[in-house]
Parts: sequence; structure tokens; C-alpha cells
Amino acid sequence: MTKQSAVYILTSNKNNVLYIGVTSDLIKRVWQHKNGSFKGFSKKYNVSKLVYFEQHQSMEEAIVREKQLKYWKRDWKERIIEENNPEWHDLYDQLL
Repeated sequence: MTKQSAVYILTSNKNNVLYIGVTSDLIKRVWQHKNGSFKGFSKKYNVSKLVYFEQHQSMEEAIVREKQLKYWKRDWKERIIEENNPEWHDLYDQLL
């Protein structure tokens, strides 16, 4: 996978916490979350399982979409995850 703007959703191992982010290098960013490189929300709540992502043509598009998803209610976020990843598997290995 080459570098491309992406919006992603991470969750904790028990799927009780959701984190939405945007990046230009999804593999690197998820690796950073998995290895605790970021201080803050994702490290505090052990949010490192990639359950959903979308690729976009530009960072501007990705940022707009990230803001949309962050505004959504929890059940809407769960629905988009389950439509694409019904078992909530960690998709990180599929990126490699």
C-alpha cells in the first residue's frame, strides 16, 4: 500500500472505545498507535485495533470525511464498521 490520504477508525480490544483519525500514511500511523507512540486518548484507552478505513484522493477530502464521522452518533459509526467488517477484525495485517 502506497502513501495515500485515509480516514480510519480504531477500537480497543473489547470494541468499547472508538477513535477516528486521518493520515497520509495509514500503515505507519496504525503502527504508531499499536506501539504507543502517541500520548493521549488512543494510548490512554488502548485503542489500536484498525476496524475501518477509507482512502481519499486528497488530504482535504479525508479531513472533511473525518469531521463527518466524528460528528456521527455511535450507532452510525458501528453500522459503517459492521457493513464493511462484520466481525470487527483487526485490518492492520491486510495493509501490509
